[in-house]
Amino acid sequence: MTQALNIVWNPSEGIDLGFFVIRYYSLMFVIAFGLGWYLMKNIFERENESLEKLDSLFVWSVLATLIGARLGHVFFYDWEYFRNHLSEIILPFRFTPKFEFTGFQGLASHGAAISIIVAMYFYSKNILKRPLLWILDRIVIPVASGAIFVRLGNFFNSEIVGKVTNSTFGIRFIQDYYSKADAVNATQIAKPKEAYSAIATNPKYADLLAQVPAKHPTQLYEAFCYIFVFAILFFLYWKTEARKKSGYLFGLFLVLLFSVRMVVESVKESQGGFESALGLLSTGQWLSIPFILIGFYFVFTAEKPIKI
Repeated sequence: MTQALNIVWNPSEGIDLGFFVIRYYSLMFVIAFGLGWYLMKNIFERENESLEKLDSLFVWSVLATLIGARLGHVFFYDWEYFRNHLSEIILPFRFTPKFEFTGFQGLASHGAAISIIVAMYFYSKNILKRPLLWILDRIVIPVASGAIFVRLGNFFNSEIVGKVTNSTFGIRFIQDYYSKADAVNATQIAKPKEAYSAIATNPKYADLLAQVPAKHPTQLYEAFCYIFVFAILFFLYWKTEARKKSGYLFGLFLVLLFSVRMVVESVKESQGGFESALGLLSTGQWLSIPFILIGFYFVFTAEKPIKI
């Protein structure tokens, strides 16, 4: 039987500037959107499209991604909770059992995908003045690159982890196994950051560390696969005539990205949602199937002009 590499993952919250902490998760989003803007700038220049429209595209994309991802999590994965805490959908606070700043915990890529498509419809109609599939065929390139950094952000946050494994890829996510309160109570160290560090490095708490199982780093699996999704789309757009096939790149993006999700979900811990009602597949897999089928449709009909 193969053994895990016994990597203990206990990252800091971010880059501490003294007066401000740049959280890694937020930094990954900034990199994702910044790189996305740069990629679309080059695409707009190649297509002789006005760069004045690029700023609007950036704003529409950012809002669509964040709002769609948030609502996707709420309705696809945790509606039973949020139906009784409606204010927490839009506010980064929890009021019960006590007031607590939580941030926006929970973003779903399926919701973001739907929201981006809807936003691009209005953007293409009101600002770009081009067919919807024209912008969808191009925006999937920066979206694919952004997905890489979002998953890296999840890795830094020790969230969306995989199932327990004895494979060589297993990683021990301390912050996933112990909540801040659990770490403090177990070590009797008042500050969560120091408590986590003690569990990870202090032999005195070796028994606590030993309880942390090795799990699949599914965030890294996805990030790695998304590199190839991005590379394929990038190559096809810049080096082939694929961009002239209306809907082809968009369809291929849906097939590739959500096929990755289908595979990785098989070793990912349950994220909740409606999977218990349907059985067989996880919520993420059920949500991925329609995107894959739609993607195949656009791939196979791309030779024909499609008006939407």
